[in-house]
Amino acid sequence: MTPETRDAKPEASPLEVDSPELLLNRETTWLSFNARVLHEAKDERTPLLERVKFLAIVSSNLDEFFMKRIGGLKQQVGAGIRARTVDGRTPEEQIVECEEIVREMEASKAKEFSRLIGLLSKDGIELVRYAKLEESEQALIRDHYVDNIFPLVTPQAMDPAHPFPFVSNLSLNLLVMLHHPKDPTQSLARVKVPVGAGIPRFVRVGAGHRFVPLEEVMAANLDLLFPGMEIDGCELFRVTRNANTDREEDVADDLLSMIETELRERQFAPIVRLEVAKGMLPIHRGMLAAELGLDEESDVAEVDGMLGMGDLTEIAFLPVPDLHDAKHAPVDSPALASDRNIFHIVRDAGSVLLHHPYESFSGSVERFLREAADDVKVRAIKMTIYRTSDDSGIVEHLIRAARNGKQVAVVVELQARFDEDANIRFASRLEERGIHVTYGVVGLKTHCKVTLVVRQDYDGLRRYCHIGTGNYNADTARIYSDMGLLTADEEIGRDATELFNYLTTGYKPRRTYRKLLPAPTVLKQALLGKIEREIREHGASQSGHIQMKMNALEDADVTRALYRAAQAGVKVDLIVRDTCRLRPGLEGFSESVRVVSIVGRFLEHARVYYFANGGAPEYYIGSADCMKRNLESRVEVLAPVEAPEAQAELRAFLDAQLEDLRNGWDMQPDGTYVQREPQGTGRKSRGSHQGWIEWADRRQRDASRLRKRRPRGPAQRN
Repeated sequence: MTPETRDAKPEASPLEVDSPELLLNRETTWLSFNARVLHEAKDERTPLLERVKFLAIVSSNLDEFFMKRIGGLKQQVGAGIRARTVDGRTPEEQIVECEEIVREMEASKAKEFSRLIGLLSKDGIELVRYAKLEESEQALIRDHYVDNIFPLVTPQAMDPAHPFPFVSNLSLNLLVMLHHPKDPTQSLARVKVPVGAGIPRFVRVGAGHRFVPLEEVMAANLDLLFPGMEIDGCELFRVTRNANTDREEDVADDLLSMIETELRERQFAPIVRLEVAKGMLPIHRGMLAAELGLDEESDVAEVDGMLGMGDLTEIAFLPVPDLHDAKHAPVDSPALASDRNIFHIVRDAGSVLLHHPYESFSGSVERFLREAADDVKVRAIKMTIYRTSDDSGIVEHLIRAARNGKQVAVVVELQARFDEDANIRFASRLEERGIHVTYGVVGLKTHCKVTLVVRQDYDGLRRYCHIGTGNYNADTARIYSDMGLLTADEEIGRDATELFNYLTTGYKPRRTYRKLLPAPTVLKQALLGKIEREIREHGASQSGHIQMKMNALEDADVTRALYRAAQAGVKVDLIVRDTCRLRPGLEGFSESVRVVSIVGRFLEHARVYYFANGGAPEYYIGSADCMKRNLESRVEVLAPVEAPEAQAELRAFLDAQLEDLRNGWDMQPDGTYVQREPQGTGRKSRGSHQGWIEWADRRQRDASRLRKRRPRGPAQRN
């Protein structure tokens, strides 16, 4: 049974637009997305090490799913909540459905892991068992372990004198059975495998690409930890803890202290899953479940194969070019391929649309900040940060701007899940340099991606903005498909000023926005209004058309509005990466709807909204998915893209994704997905990701040839 078929419940008759049966479940549809990611690991068209990467991603995704989603559902069950979701399920029902899906997915994952290991060995990459190594190799590995890892290892006994030890989240652990030579009574000890902080999961054997798992090295050398003891056996286990430790922000005296407390509490949060290696003795499995406060039947998973497959990224990134996707180097946007001041370029162009990772993040967004920091005419820089990266130049540019006497204000979202610690360090570093740092509006996460630069131009102060769909993160900008808008539009600049004044004060009365659509005050009603407008304007003379590209369609109000639009005959195209509540192709409800999911080389992350608007098309890009939390509990922004050339780029982008025959999956009326099968080896068979790489390269070459042919003026000759 697939994740989606569990959503295909018997339909009530007759159905209404607000019937629960019309809304797919958020959790199971997300698991369906993870199954599509797992398919990439199985797809023989995908280079071998890329398949290993997808297997690691699936595993990390499942870890996060248990930490966030299952953890949250178990909290609801513990609190006695039995209210049904908009799709008609209680928290307990959702847990049962999800865990059944995950069991099947884990079995499929283990089978694929075994297959990939066999294929890797044919290409000279081997994961070998320690016991299979030559004695000389074992000796070398033991010496390496003693010198580089052993000092970090701490054995912990489990007996009446030593209480059951704390087990950290996602840690890999050895359960060691041992006894004294003169006493047959067996005792237990726990040993944490110290992966991370520079210690790899896979220890290299020799100079080639042969590796042995660190846990096997440790298990084979337990005499170093327990000298003189008899080792009876060793078993593996791993735990996942709940990541939902949110406190009431509006009653916190100090938000920074509250987040730091949350991070500490998360380390000790309740455990939601125990994974044990296949073959663990039932008595030990039961003991661990009891000590960790788990239900042995529902909370313990026996894993046939490797525990913690997220660590396979170490193998996936081995430098073997033939086993990877062809190397991709982002190109500079042709609009910015000039040594001119970037503000002059944007001012003359009006707006520049950016496409990442096809076009360079460094050559556009970071350049925008770099030049703002050094430009003597720039007076102020304001910026939102949700997630950033350690190797990004953004921090240095902001610090240099402040040092150069510019007003710098940064809104840092401290509650970006799993990036809280990094954001605290980032915020503290900025404050130490005299930069004005705030943490947004009480009760709302700041998820929008906006930068505002105020510059003294020849005709007065002018505002320049960058509005993006992705984070200001140089790492993800290389692997996420995102968009950005650099603009000197006066009204967008005014709106951005209003937005930052709101973010730094929380005061919202009488704020008006001319072009930007911010959440939570404007965006949801604006989207619903635009959907209703398409319904009104749809008719014999004008066809209504809605296209939405996003990560998730979860909000019930938007979903039902789209159903109403489809019932009126409006054509609705949805490009939804993962969670999607709407069921396309249902007779009488959604016959004019198609839902496409794109899963491929890059993670789809851009949000694009299109409305035909009676022949005057509207395009928006921004940070917001159609999720209840994004529309009602976060500060988000959509910005209009109005320049004809930029609209043409968005039209080409949406068309390419809707026609993608390599990476595209079509949702069926019952919520299942069918992967498209390209015919032949033509351009369309390569998929939208490769097509857009080629588009960016081709556009850059055309622009370069045009510049070379352009006659040089007197100033250029000099």
